[in-house]
Amino acid sequence: MSKAKEIPVLVTTSHRGVFFGYTEQTDGEIIKLRAMRNCIQWRGLHGFLALASDGPNNQCKIGPKADGEIRNITGVWKCTPEAAAAWEKAPWSK
Repeated sequence: MSKAKEIPVLVTTSHRGVFFGYTEQTDGEIIKLRAMRNCIQWRGLHGFLALASDGPNNQCKIGPKADGEIRNITGVWKCTPEAAAAWEKAPWSK
């Protein structure tokens, strides 16, 4: 049996949360994310979906990484490889 491959995703919640992370599944009421990061503030982007296509820029405020589960999901978008790389290199904003 082969293991499912992780994909980078952007997840939004009914509580206005915007999260990036890696998952093996995108359906259901709960999504488990590895190395998840929260986008606290995005500026200089053409809408929040630019976080899935381009990733955060130097004007965004990004939280530190953590593993966990997301609930109350309103949307899930696959991220491009370029966006995932930008999320990985984004500094943690205090």
